[in-house]
Amino acid sequence: MGDENSQGNIRTLNSNQSDPQTSDTDWVEIGKIVSAQGLKGEVRVYPDSDFPERFVEPGTRWLLRPGKTEPQQIELLQGRYLGGKGMYVVQFAGVTDRTQAEALRNTKILIPASDRPSLEADEFRVLDLIGLQVFDQASGTFIGTVTRVIPAGNDLLEVERPIPQESVQKPATVLIPFVEPIVPIVDLTQRRIEITPPKGLIDQE
Repeated sequence: MGDENSQGNIRTLNSNQSDPQTSDTDWVEIGKIVSAQGLKGEVRVYPDSDFPERFVEPGTRWLLRPGKTEPQQIELLQGRYLGGKGMYVVQFAGVTDRTQAEALRNTKILIPASDRPSLEADEFRVLDLIGLQVFDQASGTFIGTVTRVIPAGNDLLEVERPIPQESVQKPATVLIPFVEPIVPIVDLTQRRIEITPPKGLIDQE
């Protein structure tokens, strides 16, 4: 999502945003190493966090290598944003050449779940929204299930519509602007969203 996005009075945080977890509550994935950068051990990181400090401020991080179940503690020495690429270039302690950096390809960068930032009342992590059921507030009609949050000027909820069981067609989707006038209720406890869609938004055909 980039930095914290504002949609009316609703904001989504991708800190991953939004935060994919490698276990029930212990770890949060903030990014993934995609390649080596140069010859001195730097790596390119695709971020899954809205907080640049995760990748530029020195300090302890954890790496989860492909096929492993236990993360490895490591020190982040420095980092910088790679303009135009949507990625960060990061230097870890002990990784000093390209061979070592290449060995980290597809490694996940983690932080303890306890380090997740607290949310304001109008903020939601992206992954908390995935799988929520969407209902028309006025009629109570089930609209569908959130499958994705698409970054835009105002984020869009991609909602997969239900289809008849006998149908061979792929599920249809509808895009719902994630703004308070259209999405007045997000109930994470009940795993449901209530919307007040303008005419034509849902039944566009």
